[in-house]
Amino acid sequence: MAEHIDGNRLQLDLRYRFDYLSKFLNFTSDDIAMLNTFAPIVFPLIPVLSDTVYRKLFSFDITKEYFLVRNEGFEGFMPRKQCGLTVDSAQMVFRKDMLSVYLKRILTQGDWNDTFLQYLSQVGKMHTNQAGSGSINVDYIHINALLGYLEHLLIDVLCNADSTDEKTKRGILMAINKFFWIQNDFFTMHYLLSLKNNFTANSTKLETTKSSKCCWL
Repeated sequence: MAEHIDGNRLQLDLRYRFDYLSKFLNFTSDDIAMLNTFAPIVFPLIPVLSDTVYRKLFSFDITKEYFLVRNEGFEGFMPRKQCGLTVDSAQMVFRKDMLSVYLKRILTQGDWNDTFLQYLSQVGKMHTNQAGSGSINVDYIHINALLGYLEHLLIDVLCNADSTDEKTKRGILMAINKFFWIQNDFFTMHYLLSLKNNFTANSTKLETTKSSKCCWL
């Protein structure tokens, strides 16, 4: 007999949503343990990985443009044009540090409690237009590409970990893959909500306009 999943609750209850995704992807405590096992392997390389990620983002003008927006929590000098922005600019160092903190947290988290799920959710939300003054509002295509690129970098580190046996490598590989699908879903959740809210706002504006025209006539 099929297990009942409440579609409305998936949209309202983050824990319920995560539990459903975990069941579907077979993401278990074993996968969390594999991520924890991967931590000491990748930690020494995290500064290099963060720098590599931002150099990739700087290689396209469409993604580099987002870094002219002041990051919440950053109070230093901000250039106004792309030509004045480098991967070593103060705000970029700040962002690379944030990415490093993110990677360290997902790889060392042992208890995926509600606080941690909210953290993963907030990472997604802040990249939409739904996080108030902290919003970055990045088009989803760039987020999707970035998550794929970051996963590729981590897998490359894993493949070159000669001291790790093949069974452990396979477990870590699967755990990384499952994690990024879960994180991607948390991004998608907020992007769909943003799209829905924008559609509702535009529909309301259209109806108001229609009503006004009728009054004018």
